[in-house]
Amino acid sequence: MAEAKDIFKEFKVQSVSEFFRRNAAMLGYTGKVRSLTTIVHEAVTNSLDACEEAGILPYIRVEIEELGKEHYKIIVEDNGPGIPEKFIPHVFGKMLAGTKAHRNIQSRGQQGIGISGAVMFAQITSGKATRVITSTGGDIVEAWVKIDVQKNEGKIVKKVRHPNPKGWRGTRIELEVKDVRYVRSKQGVYWYLKLTAIANPHAHIELIEPDGKLIIFPRSSEEIPKPPVEMKPHPKGVMTDDVYTMAHKTGRSTVRRFLVSEFSRISDKKVDELVKYIAALRLIKEEDDKAVRDQIYERLANGDVDGVLKSFGRKWRKVVREVEKIMEKPPEKLTWHEAEEIVEAFKLMKFLAPPTHGLRPIGEENIEKGLMGILKPEFVTAVTRAPRVYAGGIPFQVEVGLAYGGQITGPEILRYANRVPLLFDAGSCVITSAVRSIDWKRYRIDSFENAPLVVMVNVVSVHVPYTSTGKQSIADVEEIYNEIRLAIMDAARKLATYLGGKYRRLYQVKRRKTFEKYLPEITRSLHIITGEPEEKIKEYFLNLIESRFQSIEGIEEVAENEA
Repeated sequence: MAEAKDIFKEFKVQSVSEFFRRNAAMLGYTGKVRSLTTIVHEAVTNSLDACEEAGILPYIRVEIEELGKEHYKIIVEDNGPGIPEKFIPHVFGKMLAGTKAHRNIQSRGQQGIGISGAVMFAQITSGKATRVITSTGGDIVEAWVKIDVQKNEGKIVKKVRHPNPKGWRGTRIELEVKDVRYVRSKQGVYWYLKLTAIANPHAHIELIEPDGKLIIFPRSSEEIPKPPVEMKPHPKGVMTDDVYTMAHKTGRSTVRRFLVSEFSRISDKKVDELVKYIAALRLIKEEDDKAVRDQIYERLANGDVDGVLKSFGRKWRKVVREVEKIMEKPPEKLTWHEAEEIVEAFKLMKFLAPPTHGLRPIGEENIEKGLMGILKPEFVTAVTRAPRVYAGGIPFQVEVGLAYGGQITGPEILRYANRVPLLFDAGSCVITSAVRSIDWKRYRIDSFENAPLVVMVNVVSVHVPYTSTGKQSIADVEEIYNEIRLAIMDAARKLATYLGGKYRRLYQVKRRKTFEKYLPEITRSLHIITGEPEEKIKEYFLNLIESRFQSIEGIEEVAENEA
């Protein structure tokens, strides 16, 4: 039998970087086409976020240069605010670090892994450092960055400073990657950028393909989305560890002030109510009879906190005073058990839904501009639903765009999360299942599989529930699934109205052509019978047909507008 000390000779602590170096597939680096697209995706999402937070209309240029067989240089340049020199090794070389992961804020990136993961993938396939050129308006800094996977730290292996007479601002990164492939498929870079342009009509995006071909997706809107707003956590969406950790980090003087300032929908009045609920829970736990305990707890769950307290006689006042003392103590002295009591009480209390002012949807007008500008359909419509919450307190919002006919040749489901295209893992995504669940025949689409129809769905949230760190599929959350279905049905009703009018017009055109086909024969016959000139008879019937069909079209137009 082996000794424990012998077994633990191999015990080792690995860093986050080392873990993902061995498990790059978890970040989306699986398959030669997908890996290349993932690198571009990580760089472009960072560029878009940076430009929008700085209030700049994004100009993004992507260049794919072929260096050899399955060997490419990927260049992504933007006109964003740039990166301060001291943060370069952290942005590109340290995983789980960034400006977004620790904040309750809507953004394309959420984990602080993306671009550093791309740098690591380039490093392990080519052995080369990533070249970063950036400026915040002063000197231009050119740095070559590598990751020390053992320490999860970025290392600048070479750095040069250049004068910046024109005051250029922005960031350009160059990554050399092997074992990847560029193809014009629906999982490739071209398709990814095309879909990005649809959801971000304010962005100008250029792509230079390996053969030198320049493709431009021009912006169709001059409106810069409002910068995202950080949102406080909602009491219904927190766990004991959240409250305990936040309390020990806050700068507030008391637990009461901590709760009021650090959480949404909590006021001094709510803290007074919280005190009563915690006191009631303590008294219930002292009850020996389980049946009585369950009965009182049910009353408390129904909101009768005052009645529950009074049912314990005089001693409830003493317990309330004890809990009030907790609210006046320094937050850093809050115990785990006390944090647990707070969260348990939160679950029983009623709160207003969390505020949704921090969500930044694309908007119906911009969705229509994006779909019309890129896809060139004959009909387009969009719906932005009102915000909702899931998991007790995380706000989210669903948008849907439908594009029909025109240059669209077949059905397509375009999935987005916070404006970012999701190209992979469609089968496990809640968006796919919601779209497939719709009875399209109710909306004059005989077969979705054969329809020239594009369904675009964008899920907006401060925390998108991805199924993996690859961020390509949204988990099947019931509230999100239902909202997607409702949004699609709202948009599909508009499409059905349009198609109904289109079919009626086609029918009327067919009838008109039938009348006109037989008009010469009718004219000759009436000329023989009445003796009237053929031209006069023909003119009469042409005017009659014209007036008849104009009146029908007018009635239909009014009906469609009312619908």
